[in-house]
Amino acid sequence: MANPILPLWEYIPDGEPRVFGDRVYLYGSHDRAACTAFCDYKLKVWSAPLSDLNHWQCHGDIFRTRPGASRPADTPWTDHELYAPDVVEKDGKYYLYAYIVGAKGAVGVAERPEGPFRLLSPYQYEDQVGDEGIFNDAGVLVDTDGRAYVYYGYTASFMNELDPAAMNRVLPGSFGHPVIPDGEDVPQEQRFFEASSPRKVGDTYYLIYSPRRGSRLAYATASSPRGPFTYRGYIVDNGVDYPGGNNHGSIACLNGQWYVFYHRMTNHTIMSRRACVERITILPDGTIPPVEMTSLGFQDALDPYEITPAEIACVLRGDCFITERDRFTRPVVNISDGCVMGYKYFDFGQDHTGDGMTLCLKTRGRGVKCLVRVKADDEEIGVCEIGAGDGVYTTHVKPVTGRHALYLEAENKVEGWMGRFFEGRDLFELESFVFMK
Repeated sequence: MANPILPLWEYIPDGEPRVFGDRVYLYGSHDRAACTAFCDYKLKVWSAPLSDLNHWQCHGDIFRTRPGASRPADTPWTDHELYAPDVVEKDGKYYLYAYIVGAKGAVGVAERPEGPFRLLSPYQYEDQVGDEGIFNDAGVLVDTDGRAYVYYGYTASFMNELDPAAMNRVLPGSFGHPVIPDGEDVPQEQRFFEASSPRKVGDTYYLIYSPRRGSRLAYATASSPRGPFTYRGYIVDNGVDYPGGNNHGSIACLNGQWYVFYHRMTNHTIMSRRACVERITILPDGTIPPVEMTSLGFQDALDPYEITPAEIACVLRGDCFITERDRFTRPVVNISDGCVMGYKYFDFGQDHTGDGMTLCLKTRGRGVKCLVRVKADDEEIGVCEIGAGDGVYTTHVKPVTGRHALYLEAENKVEGWMGRFFEGRDLFELESFVFMK
């Protein structure tokens, strides 16, 4: 499964990956394609077998603040939107920590990781907590000694220890703030904003979070679950050569390989986000070198000889963006002169003939002819002329072998007053493409 890793009609941001048994589960918020607000009134979960990370299964709604889909609301004290959940296992039960906008947070419990979860209670506390008990973007760590900790906060980072026998009650005297160093003397790229996600790797405690520079996922480490946590760097930035926005995710080890789960934007809005994943490496000193966004997902490489949908682009320069035309069609639109669409990485294999290839582009016309310059990494390998109407356009390109990023660059070649008319305007929409030998 390429990025995004879930079916292209599904919008699951704020992903928390958790491995339970022989499956990986992705818990997250639920966005809506044509909505002007973040998230939904329900939470969903998807999972995949560790033996086949390219096939994900939907388990449906697991928790709701409003009734729907033959399921009543789970929160009698509020019907506000649900954001950014987390799920952990403790003593054979699975606990859901739900952040509810502007209301007390909720803890649910289930006998299976896919739920459905039933309400245990709002967070129970008799002593100091942060966030007025809302517990923004709560992430939970069950340590190897059985103790449990919840990390949370919006613009300020908090933590409390949980009663491991109940998992919904905060232990008195356990409040911690700030978990991530803050203050005007701390650079913006290090200061905590939101999206707490704790992990333990060996003897090191990690807190993945969104810093004030919101398109990044940063991380800090400590030798104790209570900190102090020290900023170590960032893992991925969803705004590099792409329409960026907030970021939220975490790390997971699947089949011996570490991954970072995150989201990126679609539909020309920051409120329509889809789940993505990249391979990462955790070095012996605990650092995680930053990784670039790719189109790969769990694949080792893209196959240029299979049809590539335009919407798996990981580079969108200029003002172009991906939009949901319908449940089957998500073109790159708003393509004007100079816009670049990039895909990383294709494996072209070996070419025993040297005769080159044919590139076929499926487009929707916008009433003007233009060119698409085709580059494998930095080398131009061909130019395709796009007509004024809908259709499939082909061009011969130079032979390419091995592994390469592919870039399609739009160019307005209309001359005279008509060319000036189309300056900064749509030239065409890209739906898909394929290479043929």
